[in-house]
Amino acid sequence: MKDFQYYLNSIGEIGYVEETTNSIIYASGLPEVKPGELVLFETKDPSLPSQLGQVLSFNENSVELLFFSKDLPTPGTKIVRTNELLKIPLGDELLGNVIDPLGKSLEDKMLNIKPTAISGPINTLASGITTRKSIKRHFVTGVPIVDLLLPLGYGQKQLIIGDRKTGKTDFLLQSVLTQAKLGKICVYGAIGKRKLDIKKLRDVFVNYEIMDRIVIVASGPQDPTSLIYLTPYSAMTISEYFRDEGHDVLLVLDDLSTHAKFYREISLLGKKFPGRNSYPGDIFYTHASLLERAGNFITPNGERAITCLPVAETIQGDLSGYIQTNLMSMTDGHLYFDTDFFGKGRRPAINPFLSVTRVGKQTQSIVKREITREILSFLTLFEKMQSFTHFGAELNETTKVTISVGQELIKFFQQQPSSTIPINAQILLFCLLWLDVVQKFSFFEKKEDIEKIIRLYETREDFRKYVNSTIETAISFNKLLGTIRQKKDEISQFYQ
Repeated sequence: MKDFQYYLNSIGEIGYVEETTNSIIYASGLPEVKPGELVLFETKDPSLPSQLGQVLSFNENSVELLFFSKDLPTPGTKIVRTNELLKIPLGDELLGNVIDPLGKSLEDKMLNIKPTAISGPINTLASGITTRKSIKRHFVTGVPIVDLLLPLGYGQKQLIIGDRKTGKTDFLLQSVLTQAKLGKICVYGAIGKRKLDIKKLRDVFVNYEIMDRIVIVASGPQDPTSLIYLTPYSAMTISEYFRDEGHDVLLVLDDLSTHAKFYREISLLGKKFPGRNSYPGDIFYTHASLLERAGNFITPNGERAITCLPVAETIQGDLSGYIQTNLMSMTDGHLYFDTDFFGKGRRPAINPFLSVTRVGKQTQSIVKREITREILSFLTLFEKMQSFTHFGAELNETTKVTISVGQELIKFFQQQPSSTIPINAQILLFCLLWLDVVQKFSFFEKKEDIEKIIRLYETREDFRKYVNSTIETAISFNKLLGTIRQKKDEISQFYQ
C-alpha cells in the first residue's frame, strides 16, 4: 500500500480518533467512508509503516473502526481513508510458511512473494450455484472409522465437534497428512492458539516432510481481537487462491467456537445488542457466509474443491449449545468425538451413532456402500447385545459370537494418532478381518502380520496395483470376499 500522505493528497478526506476501546476505535470525519473500507492512521515517525484499521459501521457523527495493532492510537490521531478493501498477498510462496491473518510471516523471515503477485480481499461473497458441481469424489482421511463408516467427499463441509482433549487435533493432522501425501494443498487456520501449539503443529508437518504443501494461518490469544477474528477469513481467501490455481484444497478451521467468542467481544464493545447466550444475532450469518465459500467448484482448470473441516468445542458433551447447533445446521454433517469413548480407550474416539455425513455416501462405490452398511448394522447389533452383559444375563451362543465379532471390529478401528491407512488398504484389511472372524478363514497365523499389509501397500507398486484392480473390478462386497478368498495364494506370494 501507499503511505499516509499519498492517500491524504489523492482523496482529500481526513478524520480524527475520538475514543479507543480495546480493538474498537471511534473517529470523526471521513464523510465519504464506506463499510469495510481500509483506513490508515498517521504515525509520529514518517519512516514507520502506517497502522491499519477497517470500517465496521458509522452514523451521522462518528465512524466505528476495527484496529489491527496492539498499540492503540491516542485521541486526536489523524486518519485517512484509502478507498480499498482489506487484502492479503497471495502466491505459491505462501506454501511452507506460518503467517498471520494479514499475510506477514511469524517465523522471523521475509516472505519472498513477488511484487507482481496478486492480492485477494479477505471477506468476499460466496460463489453462486452456477459455479458449483455435485460432490462425487471420495475424500480420504486415512482413518478407517471415517472412510468406511462416515465417508466424506471433496467439497464437503464436515464439522469436527467434541470436548477438549478427545483427539480432534490428532484426527485433523491425520487428514492433513493423508491429503498432503496425495498432492493436495492444505491450509490450517489456527484461531487464537498458543505459540507453543502452533510450533508443535509446524514441527509435526516438518517431521512428515509435508510442510511444502501446507500454509498455516495463525493468531494467538495475545494478539489483538481483530486479528483473531480475521484468521478464518484469511485462511479461506488463501484456499480460494489455490483452488483457482488448479488445486484441491483441504481447509481446517481450528476452532470456530473460539472465533465466535472473540466476535462476541468485538460486537459487545461495538454496542451491538446481545441475543442468545450474549452472542449478537448476526453470528449465524458471520459463520454461514464464511463456510459457504467452501464447496466443489467448476473452474477453468476443471473440477476443484475446498473441503472444509471446521472445529467446534463442546462443554461436557453438550451438543445442543448455541454455536454448536448453528454450525451443525450450516455444515454437511459432523464427527462427534465422545468423551465416554475416549475414556474407554478408543482411538479415535468418534461415536459413529451420533455422527452424521449428509453427502459423503454419494461418493461411494457399490462395494464401499455395502461395507458401510455391513459394519454399521453389525455395530448397532453389538451395542444392543452388550447391554445384556451388564445385567449378568446368561448369553446364548449367537450372542457370544456377535459380541466377539463386535470386539474384533472395535480393535480394527483402533488407530495410532500418527498413522494413516490408504482407502483400498482399509478395504483389504476389513475383508481379511471379515473372512477371519465370520467365515473362520484366516490368511496369516499372527494378527501382527496383517499390519504389515499397510507398509506393503505403500511401498510396493505391483502389490498396490494388484489390490486396486481387485477392489475396483468387484461388483459387490460378497463377490469381493469370494475373490480375495480365491486369491489367497497370490496375495501370500506378495506378502512373502
